[in-house]
Amino acid sequence: MPPTATAAASTLGVAIYAWGIHQRNAWAGRHQGLSPALAFLEECRLLGAGGIQFPFTAADDPHLPELRRRVQNYRMHIEAIVDPPHGSGELDRFTRDVRRAQAAGATLARTVILPGRRYEQFHSLAEFHQAEARGRTALELAEPVLARLRFHLAVENHKDQRIAERLALLRHLSSEFIGACVDVGNNFPLVEDALESVQAFAPYALTVHLKDQAVREAEDGFWLADVPLGDGFLDLPAMVKTLRQAKPNIRFNFETITRDAIKVPILRPGYWTTLADTPARDLARQWHILRTRAHPEPFVAVSRLSRDQQLALERQHLERSLGYARDRLDL
Repeated sequence: MPPTATAAASTLGVAIYAWGIHQRNAWAGRHQGLSPALAFLEECRLLGAGGIQFPFTAADDPHLPELRRRVQNYRMHIEAIVDPPHGSGELDRFTRDVRRAQAAGATLARTVILPGRRYEQFHSLAEFHQAEARGRTALELAEPVLARLRFHLAVENHKDQRIAERLALLRHLSSEFIGACVDVGNNFPLVEDALESVQAFAPYALTVHLKDQAVREAEDGFWLADVPLGDGFLDLPAMVKTLRQAKPNIRFNFETITRDAIKVPILRPGYWTTLADTPARDLARQWHILRTRAHPEPFVAVSRLSRDQQLALERQHLERSLGYARDRLDL
């Protein structure tokens, strides 16, 4: 039998990426004998989180009924992470992934359709458009499976498509089973306003990756760092309000990643290879944020910390963020 249920401190769930350091270190020896998903669920329950978003695998299969019972007993939500089918030869694998998620009690899964960051991954506009086409085909292949199994797929804006491009994709698919995993910060590195991206994607939202971010100028662009909720420049109250107005029952999952800041090289010519049509006003608006909202101190080099320091920092980010979500965002 699962442990006795306790009231969650927050309705905010946690995506596995926010617990990456702990997961890579086997939860510091805790939860031995539990499947990966059960160990993650127990960590999130102890933290006081309201749910989980996790990539279930065959290692979890024998434990899915127990996972489902515990999620219900804890009154938490559960979401999956899956890869779309990259060709007809992957339809059986995709179907198994969806059925596995359903066995765990999930009704939706988060996915992505393009690898990496647009400005790092692609070296020509033609190459980017080819990847876009492959992503569109993957979702077209997935849709009949989703419709048959009555399951939803939430496609994350993953530093890949700008607002107009992603909206065109969702309108092309026009499926009640395919919508958006709205990442509240991922369009800023594509020279777009973060709140405007949330407003644009909100009507299609199925789930949310909630994070906060801070910026500092760099020699060839800017540094972008994930920080605890409330410590960055994102207008989180407005974003949460926008998403709740569009989808009153939308779920939010924390996805701040404890890692080194990433560099967005907007002053290098290569950055603009796939973004040449970006309006100058967008760049000007972003540069205004860099000048007026810059983080006051250099970012922590997480990779240079000891293992114990990394674990402590990741836990601190989670605990502070869940408290902020509860106290300031009503989550």
